[in-house]
Amino acid sequence: MGRLKPRPFREVKRRLEAAGFAEASQKGSHVKFVRRSGEVVDTAIVPRKSEIPVGTLRSILSQAHISPDDWDELG
Repeated sequence: MGRLKPRPFREVKRRLEAAGFAEASQKGSHVKFVRRSGEVVDTAIVPRKSEIPVGTLRSILSQAHISPDDWDELG
């Protein structure tokens, strides 16, 4: 398992889309990504910044129910 490191918004967006998420809406500088599977809906809020810090990325992965190992595989 590799350590998480800061990532640009474009890469986070690309990896979330690879995991089945779609951009649903934006409010200010935050983008909502949604993934639906049956009755389960996962939502992740991502700030549209040039670089997303590790703590924020960890929170995004928690919201999206994606493990750091799975995150590495999406890259």
